[in-house]
Amino acid sequence: MNSETYIDFCFIRNKTGHFAEEIQQLLKELFKGMRLQWYLDEKVKDDLEIIVAEIKGMSKWQSEQEAIDYIEATAKEDFWMFLQGYQMSIYPQTKGCVSCGTH
Repeated sequence: MNSETYIDFCFIRNKTGHFAEEIQQLLKELFKGMRLQWYLDEKVKDDLEIIVAEIKGMSKWQSEQEAIDYIEATAKEDFWMFLQGYQMSIYPQTKGCVSCGTH
């Protein structure tokens, strides 16, 4: 079953240019074949490039731990060099209503 997936990543590096394009490529490779879309918010402050990637969509993961395990196994070295923080929420599809799962 698919789950609603929300992930925010914060990437930071020293200012060298074209950071958004690099992050875009890393995310394309990481989430290839998945029904996830993202928006990149780019800022420059004190000679640092900062990108916040807001990712949402549907995934096969049933928990945050499954998503973390996938990312740890799949992400390239540059991803880890730039990543400074993240938050995620995975909402598995349930049968019935969200409150009790039976109605």
